[in-house]
Amino acid sequence: QVQLVESGGGSVQAGGSLRLSCAHSGNTYRTYCLGWFRQAPGKEREGVATIDSDGSTAYADSVKGRFTISTDNAKNTLYLQMNSLKPEDTAMYYCAAEPWCTVVAGSVYVDMDYWGKGTLVTISS
Repeated sequence: QVQLVESGGGSVQAGGSLRLSCAHSGNTYRTYCLGWFRQAPGKEREGVATIDSDGSTAYADSVKGRFTISTDNAKNTLYLQMNSLKPEDTAMYYCAAEPWCTVVAGSVYVDMDYWGKGTLVTISS
């Protein structure tokens, strides 16, 4: 059973930066995807970024050039570096994992089986 715990959310002004972390455990799969999602009030959940076990990444168009997904395998931690933040980035951010998954054609993978409980990011104008 894969478990994920997010941290690093907070409130910053537009133009600022935040780094989210996701500590994950129980992942014994050789091939997998880890991803970040977000859900703003009144909106559907959106896939933000995905990284697979080979290091291939994919981003939503709305965050390309501003957000960077990465992993530290020694620490079993997933990161999301968020720069040039905008008020529209305000949302609950979730990390997720999916076994036997690879990034294909640069597309964010959305059908994840395992989810964290989320961390809140608020961007003020």
